[in-house]
Amino acid sequence: MSMRGVFLPGDFTAVLREVEVPIPGPGQLLVRVGASGICGSDLSYIYRGHKTHAGQEGPAYKGVVAGHEPSGQVVEAGPGCRRFGVGDRVIVYHIVGCGRCANCRRGYMISCTDPRHRSAYGWQRDGGHAEYVLVEESTAVPLPDELSFVDGALIACGFGTAYEGLLRTGVSGRDDLLVVGLGPVGLAAAMIARGLGTARVIGVERSPERVAHARSLELFDEVLTADDGVAEALDEVTAGRGCTVTMDCSGSAAGRGVAIRGAAEWGRVSLVGEGGRLETEVSDLLLHRQLTLYASWVTSLPAMEELACRLVRWDLSPQRLVTDILPLEKADEAYRLADSGRTGKVCLVPSPS
Repeated sequence: MSMRGVFLPGDFTAVLREVEVPIPGPGQLLVRVGASGICGSDLSYIYRGHKTHAGQEGPAYKGVVAGHEPSGQVVEAGPGCRRFGVGDRVIVYHIVGCGRCANCRRGYMISCTDPRHRSAYGWQRDGGHAEYVLVEESTAVPLPDELSFVDGALIACGFGTAYEGLLRTGVSGRDDLLVVGLGPVGLAAAMIARGLGTARVIGVERSPERVAHARSLELFDEVLTADDGVAEALDEVTAGRGCTVTMDCSGSAAGRGVAIRGAAEWGRVSLVGEGGRLETEVSDLLLHRQLTLYASWVTSLPAMEELACRLVRWDLSPQRLVTDILPLEKADEAYRLADSGRTGKVCLVPSPS
């Protein structure tokens, strides 16, 4: 039996091809995809051209079905599966690790140290931009009934990344938060911060469309435009004190500079945006202000499962951040929309059979 899957040639296009529906082996699940998100790292490292990533030798993308943010429903379980069976709704943690190294044993398969066994859905093995995806049971996370498949797709990467970045800083109701870069991960950080009880959330973004979208969501107390006057604007809205926690989701040197400049004395700065460089004056901006910098990459399996349950408890729906949901047949259009930098989250869904 065949199905349709999306491939990324690396020339700013997304191509739909027929592929065989996989058969689950021992410890594997066949999942009917309910939704699959488009991630900024897919755009940077695959869609615009096949590049190395995270220490890979040669291009990270191996010509597989794209998409590392799937959620869906199990339709077949291979021999030896213990936790999940037919009918279960799951989120797919997007890295398969060796399961034996220290990072994998802590649930951080993203940081698996065994290159022989580490593989990512949509990068080195077939991903979620298809009607079905074959997943290791060890990478499946329960999707609560209260959440949609689109909710699950957002948790699979962007929300997990934002959650981990906030947890590292110990953010709480005692803090105010500055988020720089209001793409999908930045918006996720604001929504999660509201669930965690953060006292005040301020956003900074350079795209006028994303500024308008962020304001419409009513997650921020203030949304500022990233222009030449942003430092003064931040001083004004924080009475010159800055924010106790700041997070850069932009992945740009300029954005990271705003996050550092906007931190209060003794503040904590979380860096989660991929790519680019960190360029800062050290003494006056870091040392003399007693700042702590946290660098965070995605999240762990336990934290992702915890987040899904907390979102239900907080009555928050990640799907609110989505601006475009398109069928697989319009994958090329979906990628062009996501790559424009003017939208919120963009997701693909299989057409009803």
